[in-house]
Amino acid sequence: MPNFVEVVLDLPLKDPYTYSIPDALKTVVGIGQRVVVPFGKREMTAYVIAALDSFEASYEVRPIKRVIDEKPLFGEQSIALAQWMARFYLCSQGEALSMMIPGGRRDSSPPVLDVEEDLLLEKVEHLSDEQQSAIDAILSSSKQMHYLFGVTGSGKSEVFLRCAESVIAQGKSVIYLVPEITLTHQLARQVTNRFANKVAILHSALTPSQRLREWKRILNGEVQLAIGARSAVFAPFPNLGLIILDEEHENSYKSGNTPRYHARQVAQRRCQTEKALLIMGSATPSLEAYSLMQEGTHVQAHYLMKRVAGGSMPKMEVVNLAFEKSVISTTLRQAINETLASKHQVILFLNRRGFSYFFHCNSCGYELRCPNCAVSLTYHKGANQMVCHYCGYRSAPMKVCPECRSLDVSYSGFGTEMVEQEVRALFPQARIERLDTDSAKQKGHVAKVLSDFRSGEIDILLGTQMVAKGLNFPLVQLVGIVLADSGMNIPDFRAQERTFSLLVQVSGRAGRYNDQGRVIIQTFHPENPAIRYALEGNLERFYEEELQVRKDTGFPPYSRLVNLVLRGRSKEKVERESEVLEGRFNQCAKEGKTEVLCTNECPLEKIASNYRYHLLISGREASETHHLVATVLSTYTPPSGVYLEVDLDPLQLL
Repeated sequence: MPNFVEVVLDLPLKDPYTYSIPDALKTVVGIGQRVVVPFGKREMTAYVIAALDSFEASYEVRPIKRVIDEKPLFGEQSIALAQWMARFYLCSQGEALSMMIPGGRRDSSPPVLDVEEDLLLEKVEHLSDEQQSAIDAILSSSKQMHYLFGVTGSGKSEVFLRCAESVIAQGKSVIYLVPEITLTHQLARQVTNRFANKVAILHSALTPSQRLREWKRILNGEVQLAIGARSAVFAPFPNLGLIILDEEHENSYKSGNTPRYHARQVAQRRCQTEKALLIMGSATPSLEAYSLMQEGTHVQAHYLMKRVAGGSMPKMEVVNLAFEKSVISTTLRQAINETLASKHQVILFLNRRGFSYFFHCNSCGYELRCPNCAVSLTYHKGANQMVCHYCGYRSAPMKVCPECRSLDVSYSGFGTEMVEQEVRALFPQARIERLDTDSAKQKGHVAKVLSDFRSGEIDILLGTQMVAKGLNFPLVQLVGIVLADSGMNIPDFRAQERTFSLLVQVSGRAGRYNDQGRVIIQTFHPENPAIRYALEGNLERFYEEELQVRKDTGFPPYSRLVNLVLRGRSKEKVERESEVLEGRFNQCAKEGKTEVLCTNECPLEKIASNYRYHLLISGREASETHHLVATVLSTYTPPSGVYLEVDLDPLQLL
């Protein structure tokens, strides 16, 4: 029996700590368990990663207090994966393990929605030729990584599930990852029926005890398939055979807090070390995935270009809002009338919630901003309040400018609430519902709205991202994108890619079961490449041009980016520290290979009363850039009151 254990904690500490095991606990403690240890003046949960017979120390080794788990929660594979994550994402092993293990830190995610998805289709008896050839090619290939590049409605889900059945028949296990928004109880039920109840569900809406129960079912070998959002990539299968990554382009696969891992990268690592298959899929691959497909050395592409339900791709048209007097253009209004007259349904998409974006004074130009964050407040008419969408700050709307006392004030821009008001006025006979983060807070509201929409009790569904993807409604004939420009003006090199992906995904909701599908895109920038190529359905041309732009400007996938964000309550302290850190990088950086692109305030300089500065590190050689950042950070500790966040391969720079 060991006398000491090595543990790691959920703290940014580089090395493990050693504790002694009291005699009473020697028979019950082991590697892979959580224990409670004294740390400084407090007690903390720690993860046992090694057991030692002897240990020589120049200080008094403190004993562990108690053991939390009867049986190990993680094994050598999980420990090795956490070590890799610590090296790759520049965090501590304890932070990585805490993110992986249920009962550790929660991986913050957007709310889970009860939406029905394509997976709900019962098992398809007859596969299309494209589906069958994709399955055969994947299962007979010597390559480990595959990409299913298929138009919306082409039956990617069935290919995933057939490959899963084949792998399970060989006695191996499968992890099926979906973006959080498509995780549903119904989806789980369907898949459970198909895989003889040997399915575990893992997502952030489960309570810690529910997550722990599912985790233990996997450890005990009761489960062959785990389905879940990004954190399900850690499911502890000892005999992993396949990881499926559906809607690979989705940003929700990237964690928003330390360690800022990407489920795609973790899945690639697991498949590589555990000799498993990885199948990714999307109608709009990320630029990184697309360039890998084009190279063809690591990722094999499979194409699904036909819709399995018989519907053809919708007819798309653009309306220039510069010539319109209303947020609902004449063209869109006419199309809605025609659709409603033919007893079909309409989805109206707008990527902004609230009534209007911001309050400003027409006399002096004053703009009402959040006192805690560097953003404008959004007016919410329903609550009659100005709201910050970052920290939740609220205030009453103003009728008088607080700067110059002018009464000539106005609200600019428009959000879902305002569009809803206009649509209700234009179509008084139509049954209309709005679906966004605000309305989703009412318990059961989302499930009821989607159920009513599916059964034809709602004519027009208006919403944000929530209505964009994964929804499959047979009666939807018209999709109107009220303002395609809302994501384009963000200071971020991925803005074009996101806009294009969103337009293609939203468009895919129309005409999935017939040839009458129609999409109307409203914009002030009809010549923008993202809009033009989405309109033409010319994905290849968009990707080629965007990749050329990235190549010319030295952005991913032609470089590695690391975003280092320093935050704190004292602006002077944070600014000074960013200069200190920049000095260290400039000392270590090699000539021309890796550089500090910028050291200044983040585009959102202040969030929740914390001032934010960032250093953006860029290098053409991924491994060299990573090594430089790791070297600098290995000897750097921020002063008290300043916090450092490391984001490798950032998806947004705000």
